[in-house]
Parts: sequence; structure tokens; C-alpha cells
Amino acid sequence: MTEQAMSVTPYWELTFDADGDVDGRERDRLLAQVTQRKVHDLVVFAHGWNNERSGATRLYSRFFQPVPALAPRARLGYVGVVWPSMIFPDEPIPDFPAAVPAEVTAVARPALAKGTRQALVEVFPDRATLVEQIARLLEQHPDDGASLETFGQLVRLLVEARPQDPQDAADILAAGGPAGGPEMLSGDTAQVCRDFARALDQVASLHGTSAASGAVDFSFTPAGLWDGAHELLRQAAYYAMKRRAGTVGERGLGRVLGRLAQEAPDVRVHLVGHSFGGRLVSFALRGLPAEVRTVKSVTLLQGAFSHYAFAARLPHDPHASGALHGLQTRIDGPLVCCYSHFDSALGTMYPLASRLAGDARSAAGELGADFDIGRTLGPQWGAMGHDGVQAVDGTRAFTLAEALRAKWPASGCVNVDAAAVVRRGGPPTGAHSDIVHRELAQVVLAAGRIR
Repeated sequence: MTEQAMSVTPYWELTFDADGDVDGRERDRLLAQVTQRKVHDLVVFAHGWNNERSGATRLYSRFFQPVPALAPRARLGYVGVVWPSMIFPDEPIPDFPAAVPAEVTAVARPALAKGTRQALVEVFPDRATLVEQIARLLEQHPDDGASLETFGQLVRLLVEARPQDPQDAADILAAGGPAGGPEMLSGDTAQVCRDFARALDQVASLHGTSAASGAVDFSFTPAGLWDGAHELLRQAAYYAMKRRAGTVGERGLGRVLGRLAQEAPDVRVHLVGHSFGGRLVSFALRGLPAEVRTVKSVTLLQGAFSHYAFAARLPHDPHASGALHGLQTRIDGPLVCCYSHFDSALGTMYPLASRLAGDARSAAGELGADFDIGRTLGPQWGAMGHDGVQAVDGTRAFTLAEALRAKWPASGCVNVDAAAVVRRGGPPTGAHSDIVHRELAQVVLAAGRIR
């Protein structure tokens, strides 16, 4: 998106590939121009689930729109991070209607929509054959257990990364499970699909939807298990995107911020991330050179990673710590977590996916007919964007109204209950993408002391 098409100026983009390598021309343009344009405060925003550059830049344009009027004297610059993530077509894009595209409603679940096939091929290059095999099984949904097991194997091959990825191990251990990888793909596929189908049914019930209103009724017959299989594919893809966000943050954005500190040491940097973008900007702290102190605030909007990520000790395992423990001290200012209990993606699907990723035994013995995610799975599987930073001493807590008039701490973690505005959305994600609000832009400015 050109600067003229944005709602703010000056605006730059930084594009990263799946390994965290940045577009060198974009990086060099930012490094050269940020001083020329006399920028004092640079706001860097990383999107979450997305599969098009245009969707990411529209989000940035809409979110940044009120900022110049809110801070009229500030010398601001803006950066939009673009990284290879994806969104399933039946999920809302931030600040866009949560309508299901025609191509999704034209085929009965659990068949894989054309747009989803294309998105999977784009984010998993050279694996188009696997995508087609997965799509064929979802379309045919054979009535036999062997086909479900084959489906699980295909999904594992689609999203697998190098063995014993340190990021994966740290995250799973932080949640209380064994290290190694997403074991929801190596256990009993039929049971995992059954658990996901139950969770989808619960999300639909929470939102008061039914088959008559466009939602799907889930059953636990062999045919109905394929609805859960569709969700298994979604969660496995998101597991891979979660891993990728950490890689892009640590190996990509963190290093760029180090270069920026060398070239423009007086520029104050403010990181903002939505969903997996919150994970990306948080892992950027791990990639910062030790001497860099230019990051003045970090704001997480519905962060899709463990609420224990910054904990020095885990409540359920005092000998373990979060994957990012202590890194909030790398910020010369506060780490702010905006969360909402209306976020079904993080309140229901995230803890179940985390539980099934961390324990191959599944939840078979724990999830009954009266299955309730929050009660059954426990707090160790919770997400940052659903209930805020947990188990970090000294964390402050504000409602959104309090945050907009509070005296902000100079450092440390701050939880902001944003449910007053982050509340719109239906299944399967709830309010996860409802983040384009003037009040949240005000939080970013207040956290960074930008006036």
C-alpha cells in the first residue's frame, strides 16, 4: 500500500518470509528515511491471522486513522509488518463484516473451501499435493477410522517443522505438557476430532447459533467426526503460524530493530501486535541486541499465546518458566496486554488446541457430554488475549476506562480488560478480530507516553 493510500504518514512496510528474512529494500528505505522525516516515535504493528498483504495494510490504515488527532504534536512514523500467515475464509478480518463468503456456504462442511486450499498452498509452499489429499478426504469424509488416521498423518506432514524446535518445546513446557511438538497430530486422531467437534458445538451454543441460522450442527458419529477433522486442520495450521510468528519476531523484526537503534538511536519504538502478531512482537524482544533500549512500549491486542509466557515460575510447575520470562525488562516502558472474555477463539479453541498439542493422551478421559473448556482444561492452557498476563509479580490491572485516565507505570506488565469494546463477533472466533477501536489506539499512545 502506498503512503498516499494510508490514513497516516510517513508509513513504511517491512515484509518477512517464513524464516524471518526481511525484504532488504524495504528495511533500507526505513533506515534511511526515518531520520530524514524527523520521526521521534515509531509505531510498529504486526498483524495476526491473514493471508493477503492488502488485508494487513487495510487493518493498519484503519487502526492508525485516529492517531494523528489523538497526538497532534507528536512526530510519528508508522510501520506495518507483513509476514506469511493465513486466515480461513469463514473467519472475520479485523474491522470487516464477519460474513461467511459465498464459496464457504456453497459447500457443506467439512469440505475444504477453494480459498482455504489456496491459502494453505501459499503458506506451505511445495506441499500442494498434501493439501489436495487433505481436501479430498474432507470432501468424501469416509466412514472408517483408517481414513481419519490417514488424515491426521497428512496434516502432520503438512505443518511439520524441524524436530525438537526450541520454540515449540518452550511453549509446550510452559503450558505443562511434554516437549517435542504438536502431539495432537500423533495421538488418536478420532478422539482429537471428537474433542474439537464438541468444542465447536459449545462455541455455537455460546453464540446462540444453530443450523437454521447458518451454523453447523455437530455430531459425534463417524461422519460427524469430520467436522472435528476440519477444525484439527485449522488448529494445526495455526500451530504452525504460531511457531512462524516467533521465528519472524526473533530472527527478523528483532534484528531490524537492532539496526534501527544503530542508525537512528533517538527514535522511540512502540510495538503493537494482534493475535499471533502479539507473539511476533514479543519474540522480537528476544532478538534485540543486548544493549538496545529503544523499545519504549509493547501493546498486545488479543494475543494468541500462553498467558504464562512472561512468568518466571509457573503455578503448576515451580521449576519451569514461561518461554519469554523476564523479557519484559527489555522494554524501556510497559508491556500492555489488552484482553476480552468475548474472544471465543482464545477462550475455547486455543486452550483445547494447546491441551491437545501438549499431551498425546488427548482429553478423552476428561471431556464428557457436559464438556466445558474453561472448567475442564484448567488455567495452564489459557491465552494472553482471553484473561491477560498471568503469574508475573507486580502486574497492574485496569479496565479500559481506567486505562484511559490512569497514570501508567514506567515499566512492568499491565493488563487492560478491553471487553467494553472488543465484543463483536460470532463463531468460531468470537470477538478475536474486533480490535479497530479509537480506545485501543489511545491505549497504545498512553502506554508509550506519546502526546
